[in-house]
Amino acid sequence: MKKWLIPVIIIVVLGFVIYNMTVGFNNNAVEMREDAKTAWSNVESSYQRRNDLIGNLVKTVQGAADFERTTLTEVIEARAKATSVNIDANNLTPEAISNFQQAQSGLSGALSRLLVTVERYPDLKANQNFLNLQSQLEGTENRINVARDRYNAQVGEYEKYTNKFPNSIFAGWFGFEEMTRYEADAGSENAPDVDFDFN
Repeated sequence: MKKWLIPVIIIVVLGFVIYNMTVGFNNNAVEMREDAKTAWSNVESSYQRRNDLIGNLVKTVQGAADFERTTLTEVIEARAKATSVNIDANNLTPEAISNFQQAQSGLSGALSRLLVTVERYPDLKANQNFLNLQSQLEGTENRINVARDRYNAQVGEYEKYTNKFPNSIFAGWFGFEEMTRYEADAGSENAPDVDFDFN
């Protein structure tokens, strides 16, 4: 056997092993990244459902002639702002998610104030359409929470995979960047003060 043949065989075998490792890494990382993007789309879909329900809720509340217009206007404006902030799934940067989250938080706050204000209106609280919409909104808030948790879980799997050695090296070679998790709103760790004194 010729002496030059052994190093060539070693180089070919090493090349084959490295090729398989990088192709396997790339395919798995692409799959995980795309799963995370799909999970983000589900987050946006859940928020869209909430925005659609809020539109119907606003129409129902507007029917109460003496209902406070300021509170209603806040909800309408917050909804418009929330629906104007969109994120491309290929651009899930911390800044983009933060802007999206701020807009959604503004809408959540305005909606909470609206629902607390409704307590002053017994006829509205007894309106079956309003009660159905309120129930659907509660269910949608749960869907939103589940969708955000699933998105974060997908991002977590992607991050664990791309940050392990030697995958971290391959991630740098192939341009797999860190993905941003959806975080709790600032101050959400504190229980909100709820004042039901309407005097």
